[in-house]
Amino acid sequence: MAAISRTPSVSAPGAQPAPGLRERKKLRTRIAIRRATYRLISEQGYDATTIEQIAEASEVSPSTVFRYFATKEDIVLTDAYDPVMEAELRNRPADEPPLESLRFIMTEALTAFLASEEEPRQRTRLMVEVPAIRARMTETMSDTAKVLARALADRSGRNPDDLEVRVFIAAALGALREVTLYWGEHGQEGDLIAMIHQALDRLEGGLTL
Repeated sequence: MAAISRTPSVSAPGAQPAPGLRERKKLRTRIAIRRATYRLISEQGYDATTIEQIAEASEVSPSTVFRYFATKEDIVLTDAYDPVMEAELRNRPADEPPLESLRFIMTEALTAFLASEEEPRQRTRLMVEVPAIRARMTETMSDTAKVLARALADRSGRNPDDLEVRVFIAAALGALREVTLYWGEHGQEGDLIAMIHQALDRLEGGLTL
């Protein structure tokens, strides 16, 4: 999911087992690539930063960078945690209103995003300033929407391609996207989580101006 980066937490009782050695090594590589990217962008700007430079700075080959991230924009934006969000959504109570379920997983994701060591404020600034990143964010959020629609549709017995399901998910994720951009455009001032709650409250109450 775009704009959201999560780090696996210590397993709680009943949770998934901690990742194995191979998975931890892959995660360390992803983090090294991302940190090198942020450092280079801070020093010389986004457009001037190349995949070759990122590879050298993170001590991997360019092909390894592309194996973990399909595009340079993806290094800034995405992580492989849509399955985690899907699992959390499926674990919510069956009788919980769908919007409340989405509110919960968005709050969890934003909390992890803001607490991460992967420069969340720099990431948000780049989302605002770099058109290619903003465009890629829209693409990746579309992928996330399909994952979450599948989980909600299964819970309600509907088809994931049901128009109402798609519009519902798109509205919630659209609120997340616009709130994040607004926060970035206004100097990242204010409580981002409180702002997304306010936006979801407006959705729940019906959109009026």
